[in-house]
Amino acid sequence: MTRPVVVTGVGVCAANGTGVPSFWDALIHGTSGIGTITAFDATQLRSRIAGEVTDFTPEKHVPDRTLKRLARFSQLALVAALEALEQAGIAKGPERENVALVIGSGIGGFDMLEREHQTFLSKGPGRFSPLTIPMIIPSMAAGALAIETTCRGINLCLSTACASGAHSIGTALDLIRSGRAEVAVAGASESTISPFAVDGYCQLRALSTRNEEPQRASRPFDADRDGFVIAEGAGVLVLESKEHARGRGWEPLAELAGYGASSDGHHLTAPDPEGDGAVRAMRAALDDAELLPDQVDIVNAHGTSTLLNDVIETTAIKRVFGDHASSLMIHSTKSMIGHSLGASAAIEAVVAVQTLTQEIVHPTINLECPDPMCDLDYVPGDARKVKARSVMSNAFAFGGHNAVLVFSQPIA
Repeated sequence: MTRPVVVTGVGVCAANGTGVPSFWDALIHGTSGIGTITAFDATQLRSRIAGEVTDFTPEKHVPDRTLKRLARFSQLALVAALEALEQAGIAKGPERENVALVIGSGIGGFDMLEREHQTFLSKGPGRFSPLTIPMIIPSMAAGALAIETTCRGINLCLSTACASGAHSIGTALDLIRSGRAEVAVAGASESTISPFAVDGYCQLRALSTRNEEPQRASRPFDADRDGFVIAEGAGVLVLESKEHARGRGWEPLAELAGYGASSDGHHLTAPDPEGDGAVRAMRAALDDAELLPDQVDIVNAHGTSTLLNDVIETTAIKRVFGDHASSLMIHSTKSMIGHSLGASAAIEAVVAVQTLTQEIVHPTINLECPDPMCDLDYVPGDARKVKARSVMSNAFAFGGHNAVLVFSQPIA
């Protein structure tokens, strides 16, 4: 029998709220966190909007001397992890000694690399920060968390573009099931809102250019969508074996019931046109969770607001769920916070847990003129009160990386 793994804590930093309470309140009220870029002067770029975490005040949680040694993506991860650990009630000391850390990032400290490279070009060798290299590498968030939280078990970083968060959480699930860890802190973070990064996505024609209406720019499944909105953020879960949580008398929030992964093997940036890789990952997650398709009530879609993804994801959902697809509630968190790349699936995992515990499905905003090819129930308009049995969360990335998680109500 598969060893049950439960979620006992969640933490988040996102464009519409830092901390789960403010983040969740914004989501259920359909409040977008997308606005005009303030991190730099973006006036020359085709896309000048982003999901920036504007209420982020890490100095409230972390000493200044620590913050000075961390790139922003690591700061975001640390603040989210501290929130998750606090909710899980895992205090510093012996309890954390063997806690595993699996914290992904698609790109790492790209913003800092760009900034320090400009200093190198303008001032010459030896003038930029000597900590640049250790601060920018994607694994540094996981390394920093080990130092600051004293979680010193297995320490990993997965970097699979926009699937990094889901792969990280799925890997942590495997570690606990195998007995290599009893507790794991898992998730991902990203902060790449910098001129070179944004322009790079502009050159791919991947970003929305609805610059005059930032909060209406991310429009998953809408006929007028024109690309995703780049964002930053972090999402972190505390996972435990059910026995471990029960042994310390801690009530689980949800069960992480299943994980599936696959590769398209098709194209560097475009999804497989038939959704074959997505289908295999979703089916693998259902099989791992030992669930039939009609036992899933909600899908938190990858839902990027790009022309290709939304149609192909809809096709894949229909192939996996068959007639039950028309009964599913499908929603996109990215409609309100944008696409935080490697962190997106981890943030959406937090949403899946909240959906189960709070019994509310947040809406997909800006879905005003549905694409005829996207003809399922994407929860447009308002949030819905519902007691769901299971939630599937999808992540499909550049490079054809696919990862799918299934969360369920905890079983006593």
